[in-house]
Amino acid sequence: MEKVCVAIGTDALDGFSTLQWALCRWANHRIRILILHAPNASYKNYVCTPFGKLRSTSVSEDKLKLLDKTEEAKTDAILAQYIAFCGKVEAEVMKMEIHDEKPLHKQIVEAISSLGISKLVLSLAFIKASSPKSRGAISGTFYVLHNKPRSCEVFVICQGQRVVLRDEEDDKGVTRRFTDTSAPARWENCRDEMQQYAHELVFLHQVEGEMDVGCLTQLSIPQNMDAAARIELLERTMRDAQGTIQLNRKIANNAKVRREKAKRAIIVCNAQAEELQTCIQAEIVNKVEFNKTLGSTREEILELESELHEKRSKLSSNVELQKELSLKHHQSSSARAGADLQLENAVEIRAQMVTEIEELRKQKNVLQRRIEFCIEKDAIAKVSRSNGPGFGFREFSAEEIIAATEDFSVCRGKNVYRGRINQLAVAVKLHDPADERSLEDFTNKVKLHSQVQHPNIVAMIGFCSQRSCIVYEYMHNGTLHDALFSTGRSWKRKHHQTLAWHARVRIAAEICSAIGFLHKVKPNPIAHGNLKPSKILLDRFDVAKIYGLKYPWSYNKADITLDIRAFGNLVLQLLTGNYRSVIGEPAAAFENLDRTAGEWPMDLAIELSSIATRCLSMNCIAEEFITTMLVTDMNDVKRRADQLVGNGESFVPCEKAAGAEDSCDVSEAFFCPIYREVMQNPHLAADGFSYELEAIEEWLKTGHDTLPMTNLKLKHKLLVPNHTLRSLIEDWRNKRYMP
Repeated sequence: MEKVCVAIGTDALDGFSTLQWALCRWANHRIRILILHAPNASYKNYVCTPFGKLRSTSVSEDKLKLLDKTEEAKTDAILAQYIAFCGKVEAEVMKMEIHDEKPLHKQIVEAISSLGISKLVLSLAFIKASSPKSRGAISGTFYVLHNKPRSCEVFVICQGQRVVLRDEEDDKGVTRRFTDTSAPARWENCRDEMQQYAHELVFLHQVEGEMDVGCLTQLSIPQNMDAAARIELLERTMRDAQGTIQLNRKIANNAKVRREKAKRAIIVCNAQAEELQTCIQAEIVNKVEFNKTLGSTREEILELESELHEKRSKLSSNVELQKELSLKHHQSSSARAGADLQLENAVEIRAQMVTEIEELRKQKNVLQRRIEFCIEKDAIAKVSRSNGPGFGFREFSAEEIIAATEDFSVCRGKNVYRGRINQLAVAVKLHDPADERSLEDFTNKVKLHSQVQHPNIVAMIGFCSQRSCIVYEYMHNGTLHDALFSTGRSWKRKHHQTLAWHARVRIAAEICSAIGFLHKVKPNPIAHGNLKPSKILLDRFDVAKIYGLKYPWSYNKADITLDIRAFGNLVLQLLTGNYRSVIGEPAAAFENLDRTAGEWPMDLAIELSSIATRCLSMNCIAEEFITTMLVTDMNDVKRRADQLVGNGESFVPCEKAAGAEDSCDVSEAFFCPIYREVMQNPHLAADGFSYELEAIEEWLKTGHDTLPMTNLKLKHKLLVPNHTLRSLIEDWRNKRYMP
C-alpha cells in the first residue's frame, strides 16, 4: 500500500479540493493518505474584533486562552471532515506547528526525509500559512522542490488544479514563475492566440469565397481552333487546374488547422465555463461563510455591549464602594488614634508589670535557693543521723563508696570522683593506701575536718577507712579560678554568664569570713597558707567555700600574714577579672574594672580596692587587722551592695547556677524534685510527677513506699517515660547552646 502525503492549510475549500485531486489522481491504486495540517497562527498576533484587528498583546490572557480553545475546536472539526471525506481510503493526520525558527517549507523537507514520503501533494495554501505574501509562498514551494530527496515526487496544487513551477531568465535575472493549468491562467495565455485565430477565420473565409467563384467557370474550346491552339489552351487549362488543386489542398490544410484550433478553443471555453461555475459555487460558499461570520461577529458585538454594560454597572458600584471605604477609613483612622493612645497606656502598664515580674523573679530565685539549701541540709542531716550523735560525720563501707562512684569509674572523675549517697551529690577524694605519707595525710585530714566546720569551708560528710577516701559535699560550679579566668575550658560554667559584681562582693565577704574564722580558732589559729582562686570552690548557687587546709597547723604570724596578702590579691582579681593584678591607687582600680560583671558602683569598687591595698601592705598587724577591720569592712561593703540591689539603684545581671541550669529562664517542670537539677531522662511516677529515672529508682530501692512530692502511699511502682517533657527539655537546651 502506497503512502501519499497531502499538505493542506487552513482554507477548508482548498483542502477539500486538494484531497479531491489526490483521490482522483490515485483512484485506481491502493493508497494510504497522510494529511499534513498547519493551523492558522495569525490570531496569535492579531485578534479580529468588530472594531478591526487588534494586537494580541492588547487582549486579556483569558480571552486569548478562550480563542485558543475555539481555534483548536475548529481545527479538530475540519480535520474530522477531511478524514470523513476520504471515505474508504485509510487516512491519518499529522499536525505541524508554525514558528519563526523553523518555517513550514523546512519542516516539510525534514518530514519527507524522516517519514520516507515518495508522493507529496502540496497545496500552495499550506505554504501561505507561514508566508502570507504570494512571493514568500512561491519561494517556500521552490525550496521544497529544490531540497527534497530525488525519490519523492511533488505535485503542487492551487485551487484544485495542478500547477507547474519554472525558473525563467529575463533581463533582470532569474525570475520564478509558475504555469497555472486552471481556467483563468489558461484563458490569459490563450487570449491572443484565439484573437488571431478569429482573424484567420475571417480571412480564409474571404479567400475561399473567391476561390469558389473561379472554380465554377467551365472550359469552352472553339470549333475553328487549330490543334496547336487547342494544345496550348489545354495546357493552360491544366496548369490552372493544378493551381486550383494545390489551392484546394492548402484550403483543406487550413481547414484542418482551424478544426484543431476550434477544438482547442472549445476545450478552453468549456474549461473556462467550468472554472467560472466553480468560482460561482465558491463565491456562494464564501458568501454563506461570510454570513455566518457576520452573524457570529454580531453576536460578539452584542456580548461586548452586554459586557460593557456590566462593567459600567460594576464601575458605578465600585465608586459607591470606594466612597463607603473612604468613610470607613476615616472612622478606622479615628479608632486607630484611640487605639494608639490605649496602646501607649498598655505599654506603660506592661513596663510596670515587667518591673514587678523581675522583682517577683528575684524573690522566686531567693526562695528557690532557700528551698535547695533546706533540701540539701536535710539530706546532710539524714546522713548525719545514720551515724548517730557527734559532729555529723559517718564512716562509709567500701560497698557504699563503690556504689556511689560506680567502682571509681573514669567517667566519674580522676582522683576526685563525683557520686551520690542517699540522693545527695558528693565528691569522693581517693588516697593511695599503699603510700604511707598519703595514708597519714588521709588520717590528719579526717581529724582536721572533724574539728573545723564553717559555712564557707568545704564540709566533710564522711570517710571510708577501707578505701582510704574522704567524702565531701559536691561543689557544682567548680573553682573560682575557672569562673573568673577560664575561656570555655571549664565544662561546669562554659554555658553560663560570668559572675556579676554583686556576686563577687558576696564571694569576697564569704572568703573573708572563712579566713577570719580560721585565724580565730582556739587554742591556736589556723593558716591556710595557699589561698588562691583555684583553692576556692563554688556550689550550685555560687556560694564560695575554701578547701585544702594544711595539717598539722601551728600559730605562725608569717603564714597568717601570707593569707591576708593572698586575700588582698584575690579582691583585686575579683575587681579586674585579671589573674595578674597590679597594686596602685584605690581610685585607679576603677579604670581596670571587669565590665563583664556589670556596672560596678564606683564607691564600692573604690572601697574594695582600698581594702585590697591595705591587705597587700607590709605594715599591718595580722590578728588585730583581721578581727577588727577586715571582716567588719567586708561585711559593711556587702551590706551596702545588698541595699543597692534591693532598692533597684544598680542593675545586676541574672545570676545562673550550674546546678540550676539557668533557672532564670527555665521552667520549674524541667527540674527533678529529688536532685533539683534539670532532668536528662524524665519518667512519670504514680503520683503524676516526673522524676529523673536514676533518682526515683534509687528512692524506690531504698524501701520507700511513698513518693517525695505527695508523701502518699504508692499504688504501683510502674515508671513511664515522659517523652513530651524530654523533647521540651532538649529543645530548650538546643536554643540555649545555639551560637
